Amino acid sequence: MFYILFGPDEFSLREELERIKDSLGDRESLASNTTIFEGKQVGLNQLMDACMALPFLGSHRLIIVEGLLARFEGDKGEWQALEEGEGGRGEFEKREWGEFKNRIGGMPQSTVLVLVDGQVKKGNALLKGLAPLAEVKEFPLLKRAALEEWIQRRVREGEGTISPEAVRMLASLVGENLWVLASEIEKLLLYTAGRRIEEGDVKGVVSYAREANVFAMVDALIEGRAARAAPLLHQLLQEGDTAPHLLVMITRQLRLLVQAKELS
Repeated sequence: MFYILFGPDEFSLREELERIKDSLGDRESLASNTTIFEGKQVGLNQLMDACMALPFLGSHRLIIVEGLLARFEGDKGEWQALEEGEGGRGEFEKREWGEFKNRIGGMPQSTVLVLVDGQVKKGNALLKGLAPLAEVKEFPLLKRAALEEWIQRRVREGEGTISPEAVRMLASLVGENLWVLASEIEKLLLYTAGRRIEEGDVKGVVSYAREANVFAMVDALIEGRAARAAPLLHQLLQEGDTAPHLLVMITRQLRLLVQAKELS
């Protein structure tokens, strides 16, 4: 089995990786048959030696490679000659990693290979070359309706309910950071103890996020993302933040940017 998991939504990506592990049987035996490689340093022969090894006292051998796709991103990527340059594909096949896709087919059925990466371009040569051989899953950051749907689903999985107003406020306060959202939802479920989560509960339990939201508002304002900055500004004012404090934060950030530009 061969999987490629990539995207900026690391929370969902890691959850998918855990689901893959769960599907491979006993976690204790799997742990002793798991090898993790750093994609920037691993060589093809080293990787394939691990992939060809049979599991010891277990049903599967799990090979996880972190950051291999990123190794072939951009102008300096080792795979830039895949469809460019002299010799085209013939030249590419002469490179060390040119045989990777051919050798994957020879892995034992007991081997599960998982490539894990962050955000990569759709034109990534390694991704394009390996995608037909793998189960590929991309994990983009959740936005607006998708983010609110994720919150509702997460609450349901925790055997709770939440009002639409609370969903919108939670999404506005925390944003697209699913690690923080999952933690806050868990706290809200404990706090409400079986009753529906309301807007007031979010205000009371997630109040710490307001300070983090100040920085999100300032960043959005400076970057010219008015559609994001305006709701955050109104939210902060409604929750009791003062205009002078927000102005100080904006001024401070602008000063830091100017200083950084002068130093560079």
